[in-house]
Amino acid sequence: MRRKASLILLALAVFCTALSPLMRWYVFPRLAKIPADQYQTAVLEAKNPTLLDYGSLQAKKVSKVTVVQTLKGNVEESDKIEKSAGRDVVVWDALSYIVGPDGEMVSKVPERYIFDAHSQEPVHATGEMVDGDQVKREGIEFKWPFLTEKRDYEYYDAQARVTRPIHYKGTTTFRGVKVYYFEQTIPWTKVPLPKSMPVKGITPESVAKTGTTRWYTTVRKFWVEPTTGAPVYGEEIQNNELRGGTLLGGRDKVTVFKGHVKMREDYIRSTVDLVNSNRVLVLLLTSYLPWGFLTLGVLLLALALWLEARGRRPGGPEPEPAREPEPVIA
Repeated sequence: MRRKASLILLALAVFCTALSPLMRWYVFPRLAKIPADQYQTAVLEAKNPTLLDYGSLQAKKVSKVTVVQTLKGNVEESDKIEKSAGRDVVVWDALSYIVGPDGEMVSKVPERYIFDAHSQEPVHATGEMVDGDQVKREGIEFKWPFLTEKRDYEYYDAQARVTRPIHYKGTTTFRGVKVYYFEQTIPWTKVPLPKSMPVKGITPESVAKTGTTRWYTTVRKFWVEPTTGAPVYGEEIQNNELRGGTLLGGRDKVTVFKGHVKMREDYIRSTVDLVNSNRVLVLLLTSYLPWGFLTLGVLLLALALWLEARGRRPGGPEPEPAREPEPVIA
């Protein structure tokens, strides 16, 4: 009976030990993915920035500028693209809506970002765009891959329509969460004007006719939770200018926007809470279950060997075989 039990335990030990790497290297890459129907909103603010009044074309200090960023998963488009791509795809319809201190729109820029649900690598398909212009992204945007590494990544800048390295700068703690700090600098670059402008009659086409161009530079900062690859906080030190042409009345340049954009406090808290809950799910597949199965396998193996050893333990001395009685001779 003991021998049978030890064989069963040995089989279970082998199964659990084999399941440990299988969970980490086979199950996790297939189960860990961004849901196609995700919806997320973040609000950022720039306090005391410089903002252009398009009516007078004069730049002035204002109390604040608010940036509302939304990411909405487009399930219908994801399903369409998955059929041709042959893999899990997420389509995010994003919108950056910028509001001045009076509550009026400064600009709005829509995007469609298409990417692999598991690796976050861009997937090129019909509909990929920024502000209505067809683009072909390279590198990540909005989110890092699961199990982010301590290295530089290629990051797409939607305003400049370019991909540049975003550099790993070190590991720190943010609101009790271990994070990797990344920083990217986009040097002065000529960029398109937003198609939605705050003043009627001012359009990218009308500005282009005057010979005036828009230029942009930014320092982008992200604090990324490495297990989920999700930023828990972000900032941008941004500067936009109009340069040259007849629109500026002889001036070489005028500031469109200059300010330090930071995530608002209430959205920091909700983002940290969301990342912490998602982090547990990722750790379950990458750490808790693999190590748990491995530990259980070792314990079952030890128990099987102990039972086998007990079954083979020698008892007392074996009795001598009985001798046949000698025949009696009369």
